[in-house]
Amino acid sequence: MAINVLLWVVQGMLASLFLFAGGMKLVVPVEALAGPIALPGLFMRFIGVAEVAGAFGLILPSLLKIQPRLTPVAAAGLVIIMIGATVLTGIAGPVAMAAMPAVVGVLAGFVAYGRVWTSPIRSRVWSSPIAVSVGDAL
Repeated sequence: MAINVLLWVVQGMLASLFLFAGGMKLVVPVEALAGPIALPGLFMRFIGVAEVAGAFGLILPSLLKIQPRLTPVAAAGLVIIMIGATVLTGIAGPVAMAAMPAVVGVLAGFVAYGRVWTSPIRSRVWSSPIAVSVGDAL
């Protein structure tokens, strides 16, 4: 029970972080997104879309219990993004600055692991009228 609450808290914090970071990458002009390593503007927009989608993927499938197996998939995708962010941050500046994306990546990995192995969320059981009538006919 406690691990489930912890996972929900971490999922909420990560979703907030990625929704903000990804949203900023989508609304800020490309020129303002320039960092120490020059990345193409379309690539930055793509990362923004992936972060926003990951933020929604961390919360909505599990909350609505519709395809909750997508939550660890979203978390794993965010781990991949954070690996890239950690590497680029480590290359561009002091290695200590790479600690932030590394910690975020580890937290996303914790969610991915937790939602698969320690505290998975069961899918809502749907019964459609068609399936019921077909089942009754058999």
